[in-house]
Amino acid sequence: MNILQLNSSLRGAQSESIRVANSITAKLVAAHPDAKVKVRDLVADKHPILDEETLGALFTPANQRTAEQAARVALDDALIAEAQAADIIVMGAPMYNFAMPVQLKGWFDAVSRAGVTFRYTEAGPEGLLKNKKVYVAAARGGVYPKESDPQVPQIVTLLNFLGLKDHTFVYSPGQAMGPDAAAKGQAEADAAVEALA
Repeated sequence: MNILQLNSSLRGAQSESIRVANSITAKLVAAHPDAKVKVRDLVADKHPILDEETLGALFTPANQRTAEQAARVALDDALIAEAQAADIIVMGAPMYNFAMPVQLKGWFDAVSRAGVTFRYTEAGPEGLLKNKKVYVAAARGGVYPKESDPQVPQIVTLLNFLGLKDHTFVYSPGQAMGPDAAAKGQAEADAAVEALA
């Protein structure tokens, strides 16, 4: 079993999303001691954003790319290969300004490639990253009812688009609402991790 853990918090060792993601990964490893774990810190290991030069490289046939274009595409290729090799993806997703961190959005931008991780069909787009389980450690400063959560729908849309339709969210709410609320949210997350099959 291959486990890919994606960390996207700016808070490093103080991060609640990383703490919860680490707990999920530890539970998976306890159940599968032979599992191989790859941790990618999208903040410490900065990945270039999607820009005009990157689009130009991606839309240039591989045999016509300059050395610089080939090197840029290779960076995205590495992230795609990690996602393809993973049986389980554990995603740390703190909420910043009602959305996912730009580092996590950059990961989605990098791995979303037509003909590789999704394709267009007569029935619409089809995700090609199939038969994988995704756990999302969703930490947030406030408390958001699931029916009005501003962050989760975008993450779900992107996961489903890539074919990652088997996903479970573990929430740690109230992290900016004072020590009592933070502790309550952490306890909720810990209980949810403990209850994972």
